[in-house]
Amino acid sequence: MVYAVVLFAIAGLAEIGGGYLIWLWLREGKPFYWGVFGGIALALYGVVATLQTFPTFGRVYAAYGGVFIVLSVLWGWGIDKKTPDLYDWLGAGICIVGVTVMLFAPRQ
Repeated sequence: MVYAVVLFAIAGLAEIGGGYLIWLWLREGKPFYWGVFGGIALALYGVVATLQTFPTFGRVYAAYGGVFIVLSVLWGWGIDKKTPDLYDWLGAGICIVGVTVMLFAPRQ
């Protein structure tokens, strides 16, 4: 379980960080190499996400979507300095409950 959480976190940070670097390049006039590093981070995300040990691609990526939402809220709070409100936290909590059900519910 710890391995899965670490991989989800690394993949999420690579995706959000990569997208953020590309955002800064295209929307805020940062140098081209910021976009290149963003593209590399996004490619890294694609590789890291495949290292999960869960057997089903769709389930892993669906669950990752919930983790991505939580990490995005935290990114906005830490990097963009936008404090999440009650509904941000409520939505993020619902997503984590959904991820937990999808990945760890007993199956036959």
